[in-house]
Amino acid sequence: MNLDTLIPVVPNPNIPVISPGDTVKVSIKVVEGERERTQVSQGVVIRVRKGSANANFTVRRIAHGVGVERTFFFHSPSIEKVEVLRHGQVRRANLYYLRGLTAKKARIKEKRPKGERAGR
Repeated sequence: MNLDTLIPVVPNPNIPVISPGDTVKVSIKVVEGERERTQVSQGVVIRVRKGSANANFTVRRIAHGVGVERTFFFHSPSIEKVEVLRHGQVRRANLYYLRGLTAKKARIKEKRPKGERAGR
C-alpha cells in the first residue's frame, strides 16, 4: 500500500528546485513552549532524495568547528522558505565525501551560466 493513497501529499510551494552542491538558506518554524520563532540554517545540500511523501534533502554546515547535518522534508509545512544562494558544480548525486574534508578542500565550484565561456 502506498502512503500517498492514505494521506494527501501537498508539496510546499516555498521550496524551489534544488540539487546537490547548492548552497541554501532554510528558514524553519520552531515551536518552543507557547512561543514560535524562525530558525535559519545555511549550508550545502549533500543529498536529495526524491519520492512522494518521504522526499527530503540534507543540508550540511560547520557550526563551531563541528559538522552538522540536518534533513528536511519537501512536503513539510514547518519550512517557511528555502533560498538558493549558489548553484554548485558537482559530479556526484550524494556528496558524502565532504564529511572528510575541511576548509579550502571542502569548497565547491560555482556553476556558470550556459552562455558564459572562459578566456574570451
